[in-house]
Amino acid sequence: MMSRFGKYLRWREILPRVLVDLAVIHLSLLAAFVISADYHGFYLKNPAEPHALLAAFTACYVKFCWLLAPIFIVTFALSGFYTRSRAYRSNYKAFVILRGVGIGVALFLTADFFLSRGMDGLLGRGVTLLFAVFAALGVSLARILKNEFDKYFEVVAKAPALAVVSPRDHKVLVVGGAGYIGSVLVRRLLEQGRSVRVLDALLYGAAPVKDLAGHPNFELVEGDSRNISDVVAAMEDVESVIHLAAIVGDPACARQPEHAREVNYAATRMLIEVCKGHRVGRFIFASSCSVYGATNFEVDEQAELFPLSLYARTKVDSEQVLLQESGRGLHSTVVRFATVFGLGYRPRFDLVVNLLCAKAFQEGVITIYNGQQWRPFIHVADAARAIGLLLEAPLERVSGEVFNVGDPRLNHTLADVGRKISQVFPATRVEHIDNADRRNYRVSFAKFFKLAEFRSQYELDDGIMEFKRAFEARRITNYNSSHYHNERLLAECDDSLTYKSDFDEQIMAALAIPRPIRRTPRRRIAAVSSGEALAASSTRANRPLRN
Repeated sequence: MMSRFGKYLRWREILPRVLVDLAVIHLSLLAAFVISADYHGFYLKNPAEPHALLAAFTACYVKFCWLLAPIFIVTFALSGFYTRSRAYRSNYKAFVILRGVGIGVALFLTADFFLSRGMDGLLGRGVTLLFAVFAALGVSLARILKNEFDKYFEVVAKAPALAVVSPRDHKVLVVGGAGYIGSVLVRRLLEQGRSVRVLDALLYGAAPVKDLAGHPNFELVEGDSRNISDVVAAMEDVESVIHLAAIVGDPACARQPEHAREVNYAATRMLIEVCKGHRVGRFIFASSCSVYGATNFEVDEQAELFPLSLYARTKVDSEQVLLQESGRGLHSTVVRFATVFGLGYRPRFDLVVNLLCAKAFQEGVITIYNGQQWRPFIHVADAARAIGLLLEAPLERVSGEVFNVGDPRLNHTLADVGRKISQVFPATRVEHIDNADRRNYRVSFAKFFKLAEFRSQYELDDGIMEFKRAFEARRITNYNSSHYHNERLLAECDDSLTYKSDFDEQIMAALAIPRPIRRTPRRRIAAVSSGEALAASSTRANRPLRN
């Protein structure tokens, strides 16, 4: 157990915290004696009392000061002061600090009593009370000041850390790595020689990554992104996090609104805090172009967001929190994907192109709703490739940035999609119907192209042909199976959505409430000037990434 605990400790970060806490404890005990002596000698006019307190101080502090370090620091460590409590919310963190200080004071008094054999070394009640109050305030104040410092200042390393491309020998955590995009991405990262850990609740099964079980660089952690112990365990030795876990799609979110807010938003907030506590440098978040809602104009990353569904709303809320926190020890990148299509390791037939292909092959009839509405599309393999490019990008070019990911050549009306499918499945009858769904958006991908010269390797026709071959080879026989539909599978898995503990449920309930976003300007403290840091990377930073 202790060896596992030791794996979570990063001593360069923890040692300063330990030294500060130790200094606070010593100063608190000294201050308690001084104030108590001053009170009795000057206010109560009892000249003998300060001498008695001085004698007690000599007996207690000088003889037993060596107890302060092992008792308090060990108590603090076991209470999680230097590991898990760093990710707690403020109210619960205050409770943990007070509890740890209280236990430490009680243990110190007990040790003092027995070692002094109950004589003058025992602290008086007044000194004990002051000691406990000062220790609690001091330990709490040290952490409050640290948090306030982080809000207004950003420490930049001497080396141009932001210019460093993510090395391939560090560990990448893919949250939701057994899903539609994740199972494709994980294989791509492994092919690049990366070490990959997947955290996934396996709600849709382990089949998409089952064949990777024996790979030396692959690790699967079955766990819930809403469970703090699962998240903390998965974060061990991780340098980058790719967050793909979500209840995806409007119907699936509408079926379980509370669960959708917890998975899509509250769990994201918890992941951010755990990443900050573990000093994870890079965080890539999968969002969606559906945040743009309905517009007749081509939109880019600066366009006003107009979410029309709960799914899109949770993505907007998560984006805002990520961008607010980016730069405070965590460099976040938001990826707004076009509508994904294509045959993956976990096929989905609740996506428009995939579903229409299945209906065309098996039923010979497809229905196009609101055919003049525009949608941007991207193949699942291209989506995975785009994440890989962002993972390798210099941080100063992607930290705190939002990227629409897709290809302008794949901006199509739904009527275009119907025509392309009927060309591959010529016996298909296409029906057109209008309904109340008014989502309509064309998206500019110029920003991501400027970064990486990204172009999709798969057109809509390629994805449609993939499904035709898969159906003809009988690799997929029943596209209506709940395994291929998020909403239907969630309806069958209500019992598996429960929490591991009441504590996790309380955390999610608190984090599910969208918090107000504050924009606080921060000063940058740098060991070298930003110009020097950027100069070291200007050649590479201004060069497009290779696809």
